[in-house]
Amino acid sequence: MRTGRVIVSVLFVVAALVAGCSGSSDDVAAPSVHGSWHGDIAVPGQPIAIGVSFAEDGSATIDIPVQGVRETPLKDVRTEPDRVEFNIPDVPGDAGFRGKLDGDRLVGDWVQSGEKAPVTLQRGKIESPPRPQDPKPPYPYRSEDLTYRNGDITIAGTLTEPEGSGPFPAMLLITGSGPQDRNEELTGHRPFQLLADTFTRAGYAVLRTDDRGVGGTSGKLDDATYLDLAADAAAGIAFLRARPEIDPARVGLFGHSEGGYLAPIVAALPDSSVAFAILMAGPSVPGADVLIEQNKVIMASTGAPQDQIDQQVAYVTTWSALLRAGDIEGAKAFTQRHNDSLPVAERAPQQVVDGFNTPYMTSFITYDPKPALQALRVPVLAFFGDKDQQVILAQNEGPMRENLAAGPDSTVHTFPGLNHMMQPTATGKPSEYATIETTIDPAVLTYVTDWLTQRVPPR
Repeated sequence: MRTGRVIVSVLFVVAALVAGCSGSSDDVAAPSVHGSWHGDIAVPGQPIAIGVSFAEDGSATIDIPVQGVRETPLKDVRTEPDRVEFNIPDVPGDAGFRGKLDGDRLVGDWVQSGEKAPVTLQRGKIESPPRPQDPKPPYPYRSEDLTYRNGDITIAGTLTEPEGSGPFPAMLLITGSGPQDRNEELTGHRPFQLLADTFTRAGYAVLRTDDRGVGGTSGKLDDATYLDLAADAAAGIAFLRARPEIDPARVGLFGHSEGGYLAPIVAALPDSSVAFAILMAGPSVPGADVLIEQNKVIMASTGAPQDQIDQQVAYVTTWSALLRAGDIEGAKAFTQRHNDSLPVAERAPQQVVDGFNTPYMTSFITYDPKPALQALRVPVLAFFGDKDQQVILAQNEGPMRENLAAGPDSTVHTFPGLNHMMQPTATGKPSEYATIETTIDPAVLTYVTDWLTQRVPPR
């Protein structure tokens, strides 16, 4: 599934200072830390670029482009020239910066979980990492920000349409796990904006939306079940069909990661009648199995010793078994005991612990995609990257082929050398997503567009 914006070990930092403000003619100009600063956390072998902005009201924010962190508020901010400090809210290890002004620089240490890493900042805003595939205006198509409803939920999104009167085929994009915006922005990449641009240029209308509790969409994701989220997507399909410029018989779905779980659920709903389904890195086995295998593969790739991997797998297995058995209170107590047993510096914030046992997480852990996949009777394209460490090929490709075998037109394809985001990679590690300039390999965009135009021609 999608990785969220998880802050790991020594990954943040910052502080600042600026030119002085003048008092009377007899006063010496006093230095100030107000304004924007940028620099690196000196992590050996992989310096981490960060930016911090200090406001005159005493607040401050941090940007970490490689993690997709933008303008995140800081706490416990101090801005005296000889004592510049702040902490990152809700991060294990009491993460924060301790430093001071040194001439025209801010120098100090990033401190987290008892470890330190040097930091040096200079004045100026941090530059975003290069994302050469980001669509840039002017666009050769129409783009409209809009809202519609699913019962009490207001859903906000962007609809892009080719020039002309139509009727156009259309698709709804469904994001991966966690609270995602309409562009599915992660580590500075905006894959759904790129997909919308690609498909709209090819002649398709594309609707992409903010998840519950994100951007302009109301509600709270943690309180939603998979049936709730499928209903949100079904409302998007109905919205598209009601537009006069859309061909109601040619509206389909594109789901990434967890969106590949949800798209077949939507297709099975009464009156959905979707025309096609495209599943990008969509799992084909139950959520608990996906999560356990994720832990094994990712921990092993980071060099974790086998005993630590075994302990983590045992923890996830026991916890997920409680959820699958419907023992929500037992799962809550188990995760709380586990977190309390860790060293203080390694404990997750309480709100993170509480988020382990929500209706949303329970839906993921307990969901088995097999029945919905087997019921699909529309053209389906399911594709994977063989370096994916989140939806692992060896676990999911075979069951996907089996589950789609009865369909009239099902294609399962694997792209070599690509990760969960369909980026070219040597290892597939989630930690690399931000450092790869490519958002989606062009070969993927071409393959998917060709598959689509052969089955649902734009005209």
